[in-house]
Amino acid sequence: MFARFENLDEKLLELEGKLADPAILANQVEYGAVAREHSRVSRLWELYREFRQAEEDLQDNNELLQDEDDEEMRELVKTEITDLTKKIADLENSLRLMLLPGDPNDEKNILLEIRAGTGGDEAALFVSDLFRMYSRYAEMQGWKVEILSSNPIGIGGLKEIIALISGKKVYSKLKFESGVHRVQRVPETETQGRIHTSAVTVAVIPEAEEVELHIDPNELRIDVFRSSGPGGQSVNTTDSAIRITHLPTGLVVTCQDEKSQHKNKAQALKVLRARLLDQMQQEQHDRISEERKSQIGSGDRSERIRTYNYPQGRMTDHRINLTLYKLDDILMGKLNNVIDPLIAHNQAEALKTLQ
Repeated sequence: MFARFENLDEKLLELEGKLADPAILANQVEYGAVAREHSRVSRLWELYREFRQAEEDLQDNNELLQDEDDEEMRELVKTEITDLTKKIADLENSLRLMLLPGDPNDEKNILLEIRAGTGGDEAALFVSDLFRMYSRYAEMQGWKVEILSSNPIGIGGLKEIIALISGKKVYSKLKFESGVHRVQRVPETETQGRIHTSAVTVAVIPEAEEVELHIDPNELRIDVFRSSGPGGQSVNTTDSAIRITHLPTGLVVTCQDEKSQHKNKAQALKVLRARLLDQMQQEQHDRISEERKSQIGSGDRSERIRTYNYPQGRMTDHRINLTLYKLDDILMGKLNNVIDPLIAHNQAEALKTLQ
């Protein structure tokens, strides 16, 4: 499996040549792709050199153990052999993970879309709770959260909210959050103490760059109208809200959070571009082989992925049978105990295809 690593030094020289190429330097998108590949290959080469050195050291220690008569020295060599054996296994696992095909979207920012489903006002309140959870997680990761569009209701809930989350490897961390999130709790208005079940949908869409997807202006219908709902003094008195319809697909995006018509249009185009690219990728996803369907979920956003049970303080992720009784911590944004097992499970499933 690792025979392909023997020519990594040649690959590194090739990439370094590209990084010095004026034509590539002038193209930020291409330069960024080459730089990321150079970083990946450099890390792979360092791991492989460390792996080979550990193998050589293990062989030397095994030979020393056979020739050594001093019992104290033999014990030291045995300890070294145990440590090297573990180190080699860890390095081999790391190398295997780096051999997995990378997700081209992993480095991207995302559009996070959360919408109320069944449950009326209670579902809208949970939209607010989930958005707060993801916002706090983003803050812990050093990411930036920018609300692009929202549809609030009077009691503090949200029918829907769309936000751009930008930072380092955002999509790689949050890509498994798409799907139906179910909440079980007693609403404040419930006088009998009965537990209600509501649901919201979460969509994590990688941000699309303009160079990735060209939108023909002639295929757009742009409507301008007066904003509605909570806002500043001028929010309901100027025609600043924007509705963009992509005629070939029928996709509709509305943005009205900003007072500026120009800003609303820019944000709407950003959402539309991401949704169009995501639609293309979802169509490709639908054509994937059966072996990929064994990974986390099916990629279908109508799939119920998680339940948040307030009375029991429990969160269950149904895809990997993960149950944690740390609901308060999770809702405060401490999501590593949820996200890390999902990533590990996905990697373990993918590694099976290399064996």
